[in-house]
Amino acid sequence: MAEKADVVETVKQGYAFEGAALELGALLVDGEPKPDAAVRIPLGMMNRHGLVAGATGTGKTKTLQLMAEQLSAAGVAVFAADIKGDLSGVSQPGEGNDKLLARTKSIGQDWVGTGFPTEFYALGGQGSGVPIRATITSFGPVLLSKVLGLNDVQESSLGLIFHYADKAGLTLLDLKDLRAVITHLTSDEGKGDLKELGGLSAATAGVILRSLIGFADQGAEAFFGEPEFDTADLLQQRDGKGVISLLELPNLQDRPALFSTFLMWLLADLFHDLPEVGDVDKPKLVFFFDEAHLLFNDASKAFLDSIAQTVRLIRSKGVGVFFVTQTPKDVPDDVLAQLGSRVQHQLRAHTPNDAKALKATVSTFPSSSYDLGEVLTQLGIGEAIVTVMNEKGAPTPVAWTRLRAPQSLMAPASAEQLTATVQASANNAKYSQTLDRESAYEVLAAKVQAGAAQAEAEKQQQEQAKQQEEPRPRAQKQEKSMVEQVVGSSAFKQFARSAGREIVRGLFGAARRRR
Repeated sequence: MAEKADVVETVKQGYAFEGAALELGALLVDGEPKPDAAVRIPLGMMNRHGLVAGATGTGKTKTLQLMAEQLSAAGVAVFAADIKGDLSGVSQPGEGNDKLLARTKSIGQDWVGTGFPTEFYALGGQGSGVPIRATITSFGPVLLSKVLGLNDVQESSLGLIFHYADKAGLTLLDLKDLRAVITHLTSDEGKGDLKELGGLSAATAGVILRSLIGFADQGAEAFFGEPEFDTADLLQQRDGKGVISLLELPNLQDRPALFSTFLMWLLADLFHDLPEVGDVDKPKLVFFFDEAHLLFNDASKAFLDSIAQTVRLIRSKGVGVFFVTQTPKDVPDDVLAQLGSRVQHQLRAHTPNDAKALKATVSTFPSSSYDLGEVLTQLGIGEAIVTVMNEKGAPTPVAWTRLRAPQSLMAPASAEQLTATVQASANNAKYSQTLDRESAYEVLAAKVQAGAAQAEAEKQQQEQAKQQEEPRPRAQKQEKSMVEQVVGSSAFKQFARSAGREIVRGLFGAARRRR
């Protein structure tokens, strides 16, 4: 390693930014912190995305909390997926002690317990936070196809279904609406509606319906519906501080597709609504996605391509994305290549796979005087190897850093505090009550019922007409005209009865299929 003075001076110069910056910590040299060699991230580079990685228990979540606090203090809104509930304490002032204050003083941090404005959310109301929902229509066929893992043919067919629903005025709000439209288009009376556009095969419809059933089993049934969440609510400020929005994700490991769906919809919706801003002094919003490997596990290539494209383009809207996971290998190369800032906590090399991951991680860092293969296994809790993008877009020197401590509570907020925050939120009044207005499911059900009622009325009219017929007395029998002979023939009567039965059978058969 280079001389100590050289390392300190290199870090001082490499992290001396002119504009506002997030303070990450102080350089460590031989285990001793150097407060005058501060390690920072330019605020204007936070929309160039980043990665926080490290083994379980090494301090990744606390690093996320530290960065979220400083973004909020700078007036930048923050969104984070709070999988374990550890981040909820950001809404409460931290509790100091002698050990904490000694640590913060050694790195030049003036620590004061501080809480930050926070909103708590839960997907579809499955948790204690404000419910977040979205409509099927807002997703559109392309995004939904990628989430469901459909192939090109199935995706094209789903697009045709959405097209038909739009033209027919059938609003798709939830999963039952989409299932109702698919079932209608494969029924006897509905399959002709798409004939001119190529139709919808029963096999393809079956695949889509089965995929929707599996998706619903992961909790998507509660997520889709109204009132739909307005992503502009994530851009709020209070008293000059950016609001930190935390999404509760209980039992995420059992429902990764639901998390993936929400992520892609949220980013796509923001990308659609936000104007182009280019390079800005500070971002409008920064996303932190904890346990990011769950987002990419078992994802289709099309879905990964969509994520990479969204991450690449959303920077120009003033939105930054930080992935939080165990190793860089958890993030696809196309996405990893776009992450300008890196905070790498300790990695372990207890198994051959661990050693392979360590070697791959080392290869992703700029060249430095550190033996990163050795250093990354020696980092203590709350320490990290850092390199970020400077104000000119170039990587900063690699720095062994002792990170600052969050000023908010480094533990989950109590249930009482969380409940009080949710109840006091204006968003709770806005989104808590589920709406179920008339949409495709109700329209198609009413259409079937109306057809059945009409068929029943026609049947009753035929029976009444038959009862009103009075036979002529034999004595007054006259020669029948040709028309009367034909109408009165047994063949004609059999034909009329048969036709009536076919009309009733067709309508009531369809009704039975939709019950």
